[in-house]
Amino acid sequence: MKLSITADLDYTLGAPTDMLLQLEAATLPEQHVQSARLDLPATDHIARIAGHDAIGERIWLRTTGQFQVHYEAVVAVERLTTDIAELAAVPPHLLPSETVDYMMPSRYCPSDEFGALVADEFGQLDGGERVAAIRDWIAGHLSYVPGSSTALTGALETYVERKGVCRDFAHLMIAMVRACAIPARFASVYGLGVEPQDFHAVAEVYLGNAWHLVDPTGMSVGSQMAKIGVGRDAADVSFLTSYGNAMLNRQEITVREL
Repeated sequence: MKLSITADLDYTLGAPTDMLLQLEAATLPEQHVQSARLDLPATDHIARIAGHDAIGERIWLRTTGQFQVHYEAVVAVERLTTDIAELAAVPPHLLPSETVDYMMPSRYCPSDEFGALVADEFGQLDGGERVAAIRDWIAGHLSYVPGSSTALTGALETYVERKGVCRDFAHLMIAMVRACAIPARFASVYGLGVEPQDFHAVAEVYLGNAWHLVDPTGMSVGSQMAKIGVGRDAADVSFLTSYGNAMLNRQEITVREL
């Protein structure tokens, strides 16, 4: 599948501000960036650095005043997908080192608080069947409500409130899957079919010795996503982290199939 992606950001910075930007689709074996363009305003400083787990790139910027960004790309997605319910979990003592961090609690995903819940609700299932059941439970019990959460909302609050946006759905799934001793991480993506269109957040779970994208909102699937970056939770892979006051004027994302 070939995706056409555009992203436009418009912020006002009242003073010289350091920012970390991550919005470009990553170059990966399963997705090829065929063309890309990134327009940035004049800056006092700019430097590219590797993304978390060396997936994608971040850009350090220092600038002030009007901050407008335009990004466009064509990405060929060749990601194979499978029914995760048919996959086995890897025993913790056999997990590769790069997955271990994704077994631990993190800021927005306090997985140590979900052990009893997942044991009671899903204890009769193992491996991929349990992960699929968690995905379906979240899809069936949470309502997608734009504006219902904030940048401080974590998985526990989402579980109690039973509503949120894509990052909240992803955080809750990650926390519950980690509570099953299965690695899970946060993935920022451009997803076909996402409404309202925006930067999209999904979970990525480690089953059958490979990572698999899982969207608990049900709006997109792995074969229709262009991955931007990954992390323990949203704090690791925000499209824009500002170390100063940044006022949002406009943000517009478009993803369509070519």
